[in-house]
Parts: sequence; C-alpha cells; structure tokens
Amino acid sequence: MNPSLEPGAKPARLVVLVSGGGSNLQAILDACEQGELGARVVAVISNKKEAFALQRAERAGVRAIYFPKEKQQDRRAYDAKLAELVAEHKPDYVVLAGWMRILSQVFLDAFPGKVINLHPALPGRFPGTHAIERAFEAFQRGEVTCTGVMVHLVPDEDVDSGPVLAEQEIPILESDTLESLAERLHQLERLLLVKALKKLLTKQSELQ
Repeated sequence: MNPSLEPGAKPARLVVLVSGGGSNLQAILDACEQGELGARVVAVISNKKEAFALQRAERAGVRAIYFPKEKQQDRRAYDAKLAELVAEHKPDYVVLAGWMRILSQVFLDAFPGKVINLHPALPGRFPGTHAIERAFEAFQRGEVTCTGVMVHLVPDEDVDSGPVLAEQEIPILESDTLESLAERLHQLERLLLVKALKKLLTKQSELQ
C-alpha cells in the first residue's frame, strides 16, 4: 500500500519523456516505489534509441518506448503523433525529465496544465540548453554568485518560462569546477522534482 495515498485513491498516472540517462526518471521511479509519491510511471518515451532511461524503465517493469523523429518529418507532425502516443496511456501528468526537444503547441494543447519540466537554472535566468555551463561562465565573469533548479509547468512554446511549481537556489563556490557545480545541481534536480510532484499531487488529491 502506498502511504502517500488516501484510502481508496488511485495513484496518479505519469508519462515521462526523456532523451538521456534518466537519473531524474530514476528518482521518480524510486519515489513511487517507496510510497513517497502517490503515483506510478505508466510509460517512458525517448526520442533517442541509446537513452539509458529506456533500460531504467524496463528494469522497473514500465513500458519503454523509442519514438524517433524522422529527419524529414515536420516538427508539428511529430508532436501530433507523440501526443497520440502519450494520450494512449491516459496520463494525469506528462513529465519532461531531460527531454531535449522544444514541444510545439500541437502537443501542449493536448495536455493543458499537465506538462511539467525540470530546468537547471532559476526562473528567468539561463533558459534553454547549456544552462549550467552558462551560469558557471557568468560566475567566472563576476556576473552571478548563485544558480539553482526550477520545476515549472509548460503552457506554451516559450522556453523555460512557465508557471513555477518549485525552485531552489544554490551558491556557486569559488572552489567549484564546472563538473562539481553540475553534480550538485543534478543532485538538487532529483530532490526538487520529486518534491514538486509530491506537492502537485497532494493539491490534486485535495481538490478531488
């Protein structure tokens, strides 16, 4: 029995989109297994065949799906097919845990208020790719003293700018290398993502 669920409540259904190793996916899987999250991952989808996240899903007994974008395929056509695939699993939320594609409105409109993204920067700072590297370079130039992680909703195609569900700042240390900063941020990502999902699911349960 999942101790985070009210008696008789069904666990929330999560579909996770991921393009890489899946350490954040693993944090979700572990939190579900341990009862920290009143949820279960019903499918993991990756646009990269070699993504280790697919193996993590298989090991957890979760459906793992490789869904590539063909070279000549229109972006919106791909997103429409992706939305159909995700919808088959009837998700309560779609979690982008290292999904390295900007989703078009075609996909987002299919899941309004249900798409959640994780980004290794604070709101309004370093949107898009290479956020950790850019924060570290800004620190070296004396422009910032900290960075952080945020979890936010994705209502539209603007990059890393949706309503914030959770954020946490960490200082950049004089002793930091890019590698040590990245490792601290990745550890924080895993914690904050689970925390944000837990808060969101608790709120959803209270509204039901």
